[in-house]
Amino acid sequence: QVQLVESGGGLVQPGGSLRLSCGVSASTFGSMGWYRQAPGKEREWVASITEHGTTNYANSVKGRFTISRDAIKRTVFLQMNSLKPEDTAVYYCYVVILGVTSWGQGTQVTVSS
Repeated sequence: QVQLVESGGGLVQPGGSLRLSCGVSASTFGSMGWYRQAPGKEREWVASITEHGTTNYANSVKGRFTISRDAIKRTVFLQMNSLKPEDTAVYYCYVVILGVTSWGQGTQVTVSS
């Protein structure tokens, strides 16, 4: 069973930055990405990156967030800049391997003054 371990969440002031990391136990994998879920809202897709390095972003984070991956370290990153209170949510990473999606446990990001 594939395991994903996230880290890097926390409390930050508006305008600040955080970097999330997600390590994957599998040796090979396809696309990876991040979703988030705010209290009382549905889970929302944030960003993704393919095995070839192609990235995509939700309009709400485009220009502020950057997704990247280190294939050797089997890790995906989400650099979040210019954070806003509306970015507050639990962030979940995922990986797709042979058509099967696996999820991390989530990491809390709180943007507040």
